[in-house]
Amino acid sequence: MLFLIGLHALFLSILAANLVYLWRTKHARIAPDLLPPVSVLIPARNEAENLRRLLPTLLAQDYPEVEIIVYDDGSEDETWSVIEEAGVRGLRGDGPPPGWVGKVHALYQATRAATGAVYLFLDADAALKEEQALRRLVERHAAAEQRAGTSGAVVSGLPQMRGGGLLLTSLVPFAILTALPLALIPRTKSPSLASLNGQCWLIGADAYHRHEPHAALPDEVLEDVKIGRYLKGKGMRVVFRDLRDDLEVWMYESLPDAWAGFRKNAYLLQGGTPLRFAVAQAVFWSAFILSPLVSPWFLVSLYALKAGTDTHGRFPLVTRLLAPVSLLLGGLLPFDSALGHWRGNVRWKDRVVG
Repeated sequence: MLFLIGLHALFLSILAANLVYLWRTKHARIAPDLLPPVSVLIPARNEAENLRRLLPTLLAQDYPEVEIIVYDDGSEDETWSVIEEAGVRGLRGDGPPPGWVGKVHALYQATRAATGAVYLFLDADAALKEEQALRRLVERHAAAEQRAGTSGAVVSGLPQMRGGGLLLTSLVPFAILTALPLALIPRTKSPSLASLNGQCWLIGADAYHRHEPHAALPDEVLEDVKIGRYLKGKGMRVVFRDLRDDLEVWMYESLPDAWAGFRKNAYLLQGGTPLRFAVAQAVFWSAFILSPLVSPWFLVSLYALKAGTDTHGRFPLVTRLLAPVSLLLGGLLPFDSALGHWRGNVRWKDRVVG
């Protein structure tokens, strides 16, 4: 009982601290004297529909110098035609070489061609919400760079998530906001207390090529978490920001799509080894699945946690009302992911991963 009380108190404290931190730093940006040239780098495999939504929002940006590079990673749909029709720069490949994950290789190849002073890595299912969004993202990076000094900074954050499968996708901000003390990431030296959201992150070109994170971690399915830790270990300042007003991400169309998408990395997020996975699952099931059977107050706490993260994420009311169902799915999914990784049959984008 005391263990469960301690867990819930810890999660509620982290959530409260994170919401205050994101609110206080929401406008933490400066307008540089001269906006740097930006390269927007997008990996794409069978992303025609998503690119039809994303590319117009990039082309509509009020920004003086921006290049858009899309790496078509062996797509079998109309991805290349969409790239050509949009008039942005496209690169084509037939898939990653041995030892590389597709997304990591695609972004690495895109950086070989990029000419901007700042790189914005953006998933194909994202979209900028208004024409000033890119300018504000760069200004956030400039502010973080000013604080970091010569070591350089990486900026990532939480966008607004849309689409289907919200019972699962709402667990992304839930996990981050209840378990990762965001204010401590730039204030501590430990690389283990760091992460990036691979959907959107910015880094200076010089700092990127000084450390070459994609080349250093070519086979990482969980590349955003690993890159965040890698760059922090190199002395860079890693910061999380509230990006909901500037960026939205349409992750999945349905709950089955979301299950398949999260299946590739849920086991890795919970340690990636049988022992770490067992510990993580024991904590998750104790805190979020079984605790309401001990006392109804834990159910109240569970709803408070989910309401806090869902409200911040601007999810519909139904995801808050179905919080126990959402968390139960979040408890079952990692087992499926673990079995897939142990059997070597985890697939994404018609490729075996992990």
